[in-house]
Amino acid sequence: MPEAATLKRARRDKREGKAPSTQAGEFVREEIEHVREGKHGARSTKQAIAIGLSKARRAGVKVSPGKTASKSTRHKAEQDIEAGEEHKPVSKKRSRATTKALEREGHSAASKKALSTQGRKAAKKRTAADRSAAAKKAARTKGPAERSAAARKAARTRASHAHHGHAHA
Repeated sequence: MPEAATLKRARRDKREGKAPSTQAGEFVREEIEHVREGKHGARSTKQAIAIGLSKARRAGVKVSPGKTASKSTRHKAEQDIEAGEEHKPVSKKRSRATTKALEREGHSAASKKALSTQGRKAAKKRTAADRSAAAKKAARTKGPAERSAAARKAARTRASHAHHGHAHA
C-alpha cells in the first residue's frame, strides 16, 4: 500500500493537469526511498521503477506502458490497471513472499550513481525532438514560481558544468 503522502501528491499532480507519468513519478520516488532507507532492496534500478509504476497503476494512475514495452509488460500493466479499478483482498502469503524476496536484494540500485546511469540510458533511447517536446510540455504545466525556480536551477547547473570543463555551445 502506498503511503498516504504519496497518494496525496499524485492526486495534486492530477488536479494540476500534469501527465500520468508525472503522477506515477511520485510512486517511483517512494519506491526508491524504500530501497534507500532499507525497507527492502531491488535487483536493479529498473526493477525499483517497475514496482513504483505498478503501484501507481494499482492506485488508479492511468499510465500506459511505453511504445517499446514487451508483451509481458503490457499484460502486467493491464492487470495493474484492472486491480486499481476493483478492490480485492490481497493474499497475505503472496504479499509477504514478495517482500521477503525483495529484502534479500541489495540496495545499490537506488544509489545516486545507479539512478543517473539509468536516467542517461533512458534518455539516450529517445530522440532529441522527443526530449525537447517533453521539456516544453513540462514548462507549460509549471506555474510562474515553479518556472522561475526551474530557470534558476538550470542556470546553476550550466554554471557548475562550465567550471568542470563541460563546454556546451
